[in-house]
Amino acid sequence: MSSTTARQYPAWVPYFFLLPFLGVFLVFIAYPMLLSATMAFQQNAGPGVSEPVGLKNFTWMVQDPAFWIAVKNTTIFAAASVFIQLPAALGLALLLNSDKIKGRGLWRMIFFAPVLVGLPFVAILAGLIFEKNTGLLNVTLNALFGFDQEFPWLQEFVMPALIVAAFWMYVGFNMIYFLAALQNVNKDLLEAAQVDGANAWQRFRNVTIPAIKPVAAFVVLLSLIGSFQLFELPYLMLNESAGPENRGLTLVMYLYQQGFDRGDLGYASAVGWVLAVALFAFAIVQSVISKRSEADA
Repeated sequence: MSSTTARQYPAWVPYFFLLPFLGVFLVFIAYPMLLSATMAFQQNAGPGVSEPVGLKNFTWMVQDPAFWIAVKNTTIFAAASVFIQLPAALGLALLLNSDKIKGRGLWRMIFFAPVLVGLPFVAILAGLIFEKNTGLLNVTLNALFGFDQEFPWLQEFVMPALIVAAFWMYVGFNMIYFLAALQNVNKDLLEAAQVDGANAWQRFRNVTIPAIKPVAAFVVLLSLIGSFQLFELPYLMLNESAGPENRGLTLVMYLYQQGFDRGDLGYASAVGWVLAVALFAFAIVQSVISKRSEADA
């Protein structure tokens, strides 16, 4: 078929089909980002009431103790997601990838079920479990061990409660990623290592880990981004608050308070851009580490 016959439409036709995407991108992504970048250097006192303040929003931010509480809480939650939740998800994936486990499909469904019911349901249910007076956890501890004390989980142990609730919500979700990666590990290499006398740990360290490293790097980045965007879980568990003494305050919740409770969308935009830059930095670091690992391999 000649090029003359194959080309039946004008050269501008492909760009015409791009117009819906470009329209959505410009209206819902590009324009809001540009507006947010402009508002980050303004102070708002209500709809249509704003004044330029330059870099003062960022100065006020670093001077606000509540901002640093939010940074600390978010960092603790992110660390727990990476160093507690992800190893547990990998362990579950290794367990359910074994042929020795019966009913593997059922177990996978059980661990993945919280993702299916949704975050609001999990958050509300977790709030009921950790409730001080009649919460399921305190009732169970009292029934099993005779504890008369009612532990104030959502008053004194807010961050551990959030970490446990997030663990329940996302460990099965991350398990699916690891499970998919494990099923693509070259079984011939594992069998060859076993024939050469490598034990289970040596096969895992020298064969399995290098094979699943790209997926593991992706899951770590996904967990970090999700952790720094944490909002719905503490907001619902703590009855639309940050908890006593801001023990459940996260960066996105801090942004929400400044933008919608106080009405200063300019300051909230500045917080949002700081958060965006931090997440972009995480992505760059993860990309550099992944490329170095591939080069070393």
